[in-house]
Amino acid sequence: MSFVIRAARAKDLEPLYEMAKLTGGGFTNLPADRNALSGKLQRAENAFDNDADELADEQFVLVLENVENKAVRGTCQLMTQVGQQWPFYSYRMTTLTQHSQELDRTVRAELLSLVTDLEGCSEVGGLFLHPNERAGGLGLLLARSRYLFIAMHRKRFAERVLAELRGIIDERGGSPFWDGVAGRFFGMNFQEADYFNAINGNQFIADLMPKHPVYIAMLDDDAREVIGVPHPTGRAAMRMLENEGFAFEGYVDIFDGGPTMIAKTDQVKSVAEAAERQVSAVDLGEGERALLATGKLADFRCCYGARSIGEDGTIAIDAHSADILHVSPGDTVWSVVR
Repeated sequence: MSFVIRAARAKDLEPLYEMAKLTGGGFTNLPADRNALSGKLQRAENAFDNDADELADEQFVLVLENVENKAVRGTCQLMTQVGQQWPFYSYRMTTLTQHSQELDRTVRAELLSLVTDLEGCSEVGGLFLHPNERAGGLGLLLARSRYLFIAMHRKRFAERVLAELRGIIDERGGSPFWDGVAGRFFGMNFQEADYFNAINGNQFIADLMPKHPVYIAMLDDDAREVIGVPHPTGRAAMRMLENEGFAFEGYVDIFDGGPTMIAKTDQVKSVAEAAERQVSAVDLGEGERALLATGKLADFRCCYGARSIGEDGTIAIDAHSADILHVSPGDTVWSVVR
């Protein structure tokens, strides 16, 4: 089977809703709520229709589509500038060192401080692949298609980009981190808070969350052990982010304690190595495996294919990829090695 990444449309609401019901919670960017998802799709449509080549507060939604039967089997999102509609909160892990001359003892205490340091960054998120399609590198295609989209629309994105990974969720659908920290102040469980955040935003955090740092040593063992730890299903995603140049710099999600990965946008590997070339031929037999993409904004399409770069800087691609991307000799495509 062949797959293409394309811009999401209003008609994708039902397949996105069906996938959202499979996430298992803790997935704020893909809530199992039709109204919220419809709002995301409308916002994405507005972003795709905006041809102003400048940074603004926008959200793009992409979907993974089976070329043969047109079934939507995955999705991912790009937020161009977080923290514009409401504050973008994180906990930052810091260390406070204190020394007593009388006791001749130095004590180092780890703290969690509520911050908005990452406000203004771009964000890649909302990546979900249908459980039946988690093979053949489709997760990698979804993830890296976002970086090609950024490279192709570079002025629409900030100087730094972040990715939030879902934290540890227990077998009951609860969060040990939430129970040990914020849950004590809000009178609601993790699932209720997570759903409320997905639908209404996180202003309630600013309203009710204590502003003083939290001493990690005062948390229970269950909460401490999951700080900065990704959900088991997100470990591969964390490795992919690290391979792209993202790093964990001590920021964690305020709900589930999952790690926030950060990179300079121009230093993300797939952004830095992506290049636009004119297509010289669309009948390539054997070639280097690569991600291929074309089209601006709503016309964006991305797939796996074969490429061969000529001495003159042009690119030859295989016929199947050319058909998926709707390109012919003389058109241009962006590519990055797989």
